[in-house]
Amino acid sequence: MGSMFRSEEVALVQLFLPTAAAYTCVSQLGELGLVEFRDLNASVSAFQRRFVVDVRRCEELEKTFTFLQEEVRRAGLTLPLPEVGLLAPPPRDLLRIQEETDRLAQELRDVRGNQQALRAQWHQLQLHAAVLGQGHSPPVAATHTDGPSERTPLLQAPGEPHQDLRVNFVAGAVEPQKAAALERLLWRACRGFLIASFRETEQQLEDPVTGEPATWMTFLISYWGGQIGQKIRKITDCFHCHVFPFAEEEAARHAALQQLQQQSQELQEVLGETERFLSQVLGRVRRLLPSWQVQIRKMKAVYLALNQCSMSSTHKCLIAEAWCATRDLPALQQALQDSSSEAGVSAVVHCIPCRDMPPTLIRTNRFTASFQGIVDAYGVGRYQEVNPAPYTIITFPFLFAVMFGDVGHGLLMFLFALAMVLAENQPAVKSAQNEIWRTFFGGRYLLLLMGLFSIYTGFIYNECFSRATAIFPSGWSVAAMANQSGWSDAFLAQHQLLALDPNVTGVFLGPYPFGIDPVWSLAINHLSFLNSFKMKMSVILGVTHMTFGVVLGVFNHVHFGQWHRLLLETLPELVFLLGLFGYLVFLVVYKWLCLTAASAATAPSILIHFINMFLFSRSPTNRQLFQGQEVVQSTLVVLALAMVPVLLLGTPLFLRRKHQRHQSRRRRLLDEDKAGLLSQPDVSVASQNSDEEKAGCLGDQEEEEVGVGTPWVAGGQRPGLPLTAAPSPSSSCPRYSCTRPSTPSSSASAASPTRLPTCASGP
Repeated sequence: MGSMFRSEEVALVQLFLPTAAAYTCVSQLGELGLVEFRDLNASVSAFQRRFVVDVRRCEELEKTFTFLQEEVRRAGLTLPLPEVGLLAPPPRDLLRIQEETDRLAQELRDVRGNQQALRAQWHQLQLHAAVLGQGHSPPVAATHTDGPSERTPLLQAPGEPHQDLRVNFVAGAVEPQKAAALERLLWRACRGFLIASFRETEQQLEDPVTGEPATWMTFLISYWGGQIGQKIRKITDCFHCHVFPFAEEEAARHAALQQLQQQSQELQEVLGETERFLSQVLGRVRRLLPSWQVQIRKMKAVYLALNQCSMSSTHKCLIAEAWCATRDLPALQQALQDSSSEAGVSAVVHCIPCRDMPPTLIRTNRFTASFQGIVDAYGVGRYQEVNPAPYTIITFPFLFAVMFGDVGHGLLMFLFALAMVLAENQPAVKSAQNEIWRTFFGGRYLLLLMGLFSIYTGFIYNECFSRATAIFPSGWSVAAMANQSGWSDAFLAQHQLLALDPNVTGVFLGPYPFGIDPVWSLAINHLSFLNSFKMKMSVILGVTHMTFGVVLGVFNHVHFGQWHRLLLETLPELVFLLGLFGYLVFLVVYKWLCLTAASAATAPSILIHFINMFLFSRSPTNRQLFQGQEVVQSTLVVLALAMVPVLLLGTPLFLRRKHQRHQSRRRRLLDEDKAGLLSQPDVSVASQNSDEEKAGCLGDQEEEEVGVGTPWVAGGQRPGLPLTAAPSPSSSCPRYSCTRPSTPSSSASAASPTRLPTCASGP
């Protein structure tokens, strides 16, 4: 069988990479996606590895790339797609990329800072001009509430006390939501010794921080006295008001306004030049950043893979271990030779024996990736197990269509998926960042088949947007019922609901050519009929589906040579499943085939028969379907119950017995070895210790493979993998589905594998 039906054969290979060509070799292996590295430095911390400095430099560059990318998005621009086929840059190019990146980042920071300063200055000029041009006129009198009269003038007549004091002004702008609170606090704090005028600006001004237009409130406060002025300035500072100088003479204010307008025009020209220079810097960033991101990401992946290699004793080569498909070994050897040819020393690869369970490798493409992801969402199969993903290509869309059978809705789903399939190679579609869209796009072929099967089952259900369609003539005739049943006018007036009796000649002309007859959409028992039909069909499909899953487990047992599971697991499961639910399917089909419309009134209930089957009882009002039904049902229930202890205890007891025999044989061999060693006095103690260590190591591994308590926990493991699952985004590689099974490896020293992310560029 191909790799899609069963995971491929994987071998553990050891790579000897020359130090001068190790980077190039690993980079080439990452582009091809042939291997999955094992970590040979699991006991070494990440800060003590050989290439940790290079990894940190790549991470620092990624942080700078993030800043540049945010600046591009802030300007309302998008990054173009990177070029296809970019390779990891040579290590000597890392310094050049880092210098250019830092220079671009510094230029962006400087230009952004200048732009923000210029915008803030221009905003201040606009606010000042708005204050001067709002039409505030300085008052000539103010209210004095502290005296005996409320109409005492603020400007006193000549000769009166404090005649040397004058009225002062404070003008500025404040945010609209703070204007009311500011006015109220000024009045209370200054006891009314002021006159405040608040007006809203006629035009909205652009906020220098957010860039959004905003409305401001301008104010003019006239007061008398130095202490009052200090209070006013403190209050305006607390409210973060923009305070500007305000001349009392009209001519001076007009001249200041003209000067502000001239300064604003000059500042706009400088700001325009700054923005043009900013656009030039952003253009360079958009041109260089996409390729840099891909190259640095690949470079970081290469160094992470090199950190998993161990150094030879001569420090002339790196030693790596990796999992590789057996059929890819020639391609692996050729890639290493091509990559290390420039160094003068060729890299060496050879297979090594290993008792660890290899990872599950399943090659996928753009069509099968989504179905493989559904299976992996439930659990990754063990090495060399049967892969149920090919069968889900049919079962999953069809079972969905059984629940969602509608011609109209299925057609819409089919057209939507077909549009995604036809546009899958367009860059704009592939580079979309919307999470919901990426989920739909990843399962486009799954949606295509789901819509196609929904159209098919919709024709069977005769539903199009939940409405029945009369494609063919109905098989029911109302005229025959009216002619032969005596439906008079008086009968029709008294009976609002009429029943069509198929036993009357000419009423039922024959079955509908395809699907359900549209006359059922007019029947009052339409819902009951469809629910009964769909429920029985679901039972038939479900039992067939589960039986097929159990049968798939037979291929696993035969492939792994576990013949005891055929007798202790597969056979009891089939007896239990078919003896109970298979018998229910038999009753449904038997009732469909053997009972006619004439005996429909006295037809027995399958549900009551199935309940009585477990209760070992009989209902007098529910007649039997065939002779000897009670004996058959009782026999099937007894057989099904007898299979339960076999399923729970059969495999654990067998494995326990096998483990005990293995332990006794190993103890016997050890006793014989010790007796032989004692009879040879010239054997060194060191060799004895070495042999004991080897025997102990082997025994430990075998002890881990077949533990005493493990069979009792795993005795009820599934014989086959699930055939359907809920859709879920797959985390496997589009080219290779090389993942670890959910159960841990038997070896305690198994290293965690790491695959280079460059293998994600599948076809």
